[in-house]
Amino acid sequence: MKLLTFTIILIVCIGIVLGIAALFGMAVHKGYEYNHTVDPLPEEDDTAQPAKKADTL
Repeated sequence: MKLLTFTIILIVCIGIVLGIAALFGMAVHKGYEYNHTVDPLPEEDDTAQPAKKADTL
């Protein structure tokens, strides 16, 4: 009886670990599929803005 209970608990624990690993793998795969984009550089006219108070330290 104890061996049967231990076996069932072991199978359930292994199933939980494999389920978490599968979810982790799916999340990583989805992250790699995401199309990362970079904001374009500002135009030349935008760089002539006066310095902000925080930038003049």
